Amino acid sequence: MTLHEAIAIVLKEVGHPLPAKEIAYLVNERKLYQRGDGLSVPSSQIHARVRHYPGLFEKDIYGNIKLITQR
Repeated sequence: MTLHEAIAIVLKEVGHPLPAKEIAYLVNERKLYQRGDGLSVPSSQIHARVRHYPGLFEKDIYGNIKLITQR
């Protein structure tokens, strides 16, 4: 599974926008994505992936990340 797929799963399950730190925590806790070096996914990597997929994710006015389909 890719990281952006893992982020989308977390956001769909929760049903509302979350800060990158919380998304990273949930992705790591549920072991949805494994980095090549075996380390946990940091929130900075969540931010970077979200910026790379503007058609899938966006940030709300509070900086929380949401799926484009979540309004």
